Formats: sequence, C-alpha cells, structure tokens
Amino acid sequence: MRASGLKVVVTLAALVGFVVPALAAGDEDIPRTASGRPDFTGHYDVATLTPLARPPAFGDNLFLTREEAEKRVRQAALLRAASSRDSDPDREAPPDGGDGSPGAAGNVGGYNSFWIDNGTDVFEIDGKFRTSIITHPKNGRHPALTEAARERSAARRGFWRANTGEAWWLERGGVGPYDDPELRPLAERCLLGFSSTAGPPMLPALYNNVKRIVQTEDHVMILVEMVHDARVVRIGGEHSPAGERRWLGDSIGWWEEDTLVIETTNFGDRTGLRGGTRDMRTVERFSVNDRDSLLYRFTVEDPNTWTESWSGEYVWPRTDALLYEYACHEGNYALGNIMRGARLLEEDALAATGATDSGE
Repeated sequence: MRASGLKVVVTLAALVGFVVPALAAGDEDIPRTASGRPDFTGHYDVATLTPLARPPAFGDNLFLTREEAEKRVRQAALLRAASSRDSDPDREAPPDGGDGSPGAAGNVGGYNSFWIDNGTDVFEIDGKFRTSIITHPKNGRHPALTEAARERSAARRGFWRANTGEAWWLERGGVGPYDDPELRPLAERCLLGFSSTAGPPMLPALYNNVKRIVQTEDHVMILVEMVHDARVVRIGGEHSPAGERRWLGDSIGWWEEDTLVIETTNFGDRTGLRGGTRDMRTVERFSVNDRDSLLYRFTVEDPNTWTESWSGEYVWPRTDALLYEYACHEGNYALGNIMRGARLLEEDALAATGATDSGE
C-alpha cells in the first residue's frame, strides 16, 4: 500500500499553488512515438478529492468556485492530520466484535489512517474546478436503476449483511455467503481491485492510485497499483468472440487524431464496476490535457442496470512515483481464515440450538 506520509504535507502555500491554471498543451508539448502518435508512456497518480458522484447540494452545477475548491482542500488536510495522529501505545485491545470506529479503522480500532492516499486537491479542466467526476446525467450522479437491477440489489442486501459475530445465514436457509470461497467478492479474493480501479472505467480509490502506461504501436498496457491488475489493449482489430469473457472485459483501441479511444465488451458475470453485468460496454478516451497530465473520459452503458448511459472525466497527472507491490493473491491466509471463522460461528450456532432443543 502507498503511505500518505510519502506525500508532501499540504501547506498554505500549496493551497494557493494548486489553483494555478495549467498551461495549454500545444503540439510542440506533446511527446510522440516514432509514428507520430501521442506517447502516453509513464506513471500517473490519479488520486483526487473530487468525488465520483456529485453531492446533492450542488444540484446540476458542474463547477466549484475557487473559494469552494480551496475550502475542500483545507478541510481534507485538517482531517488527514487529525486522523493520522499517533495512537496511544498503551491502549486496551478493542472489544469483541470491534469498537464501532468508522472509516479507516474498520471497526477494529485501527491505529490511524496513515495508509489513506486519496489525494490532496481537486482537479480542474480548462481552469475550472469540478464538483464531480460524473458529467452525465446533468446532476452528476448515476442514472436510475432498471427494475431488474433494483431486484438484484434487494437480493444482495438479503445475502450480504454485516458480520455481527453470529451465523445469521443459517436462519435464512439455502446457500450462505461463506459456503464457498468463490462466493466472496472479487476484491476480497484479490482478483480485482475495489472501486473499479482497473475498470473499466478506471476510477480513483482510497489508496494505491498510481497507474503505469506502456505503449507500443500495436498494444497499450495499463498496470494498476491496486491489486496489480493489468489491462492489455489491442490497437486495431476486432473484439474476441462473444463466448470469451473476462473480468476486465475485452478491450480494443483506435486513434481519432490525437485521442486514443478504447472500447471494452465481453465482460464476465461479475465485473469490477459495481452494478455492471456481462452486457456492459464502456468507451474510454485518453488525450493530452497539458504537458504534465492526461485527460481521461469515459462512457458506461449497461441496459441491465441503468436506464441510460453515464459519462465522466478527470485528469491523470504524471508522477515520478513508481508502483508499490500489492502483495495480495487468491488463496491468501486471510481468505482461509474468513472461511474457518464462518465454520466456527456455525458450530456455535448449532451447539446453542442443540442445547435449547434438549431443554438445557
């Protein structure tokens, strides 16, 4: 994981500096390959304080004022400083079941949030600060769910519940959420990054936000720091047969002048994007924003989940940082302990039932 302590601490000077408009990118500023295509090869840190979905208070307003942007940065810096204070080394162990702490502590009394690295500023495009990454629909939020998607969501709520320290799934009968390792979420199994960090679309997350692009004439590879996902995009050609399904989908790309367009289809039944299904289709566009960043735009459509398509855009700043290893793999010790813990809870529940049935 990438420790937030590696970032430069936000100072008042930095708060002022981050609002300087970026220089416009002219042709002479764009690094190019031997064939004349824009060369996107490099590392990018996509962490941003700008949320994916717009807070309802902003309504249809796409832009933040300079004062609002500076306020958001100040508040984030203060919160980061407060939540990163050293914890008392002589404190007691958390109570059984957790101490109820929110956020990074994860309800188990985590010492602080040193590992959170979700950005120190809000991004701007054309000198204007954004209220959200999503730009369509106008309210900056996901479209309404289809009836089928609402039914799937209700079913998930009945199947996935908080761990209360009791084998509650025995009461509902049938298959339980801990009956098979393959029933666990893909991110928990270390197969895909959470929050759609690898996408598509490729979105910022709580930490591990660095991405590496390696570009050739025939392929573009995007290596994602979170859960070491790697996307390989074929330039030109057609999609694989419909029967070939992948968690990250099948991505093909082409150039529209200086913009790289990537279309992805052929997803599996479970995708990295929450709500996405095997019929999801995404279109991503990479272009030069300025000499130090890319502009990333995307559109998502899935008739099984949303009543209309939705789109967004945000800036990918270049960075000198390298990717950290994400030492997480399927079949790790934690996954085994999750399954063993569920069996112990089931034994306790059955023992209690047996005691009651015998009149003890």
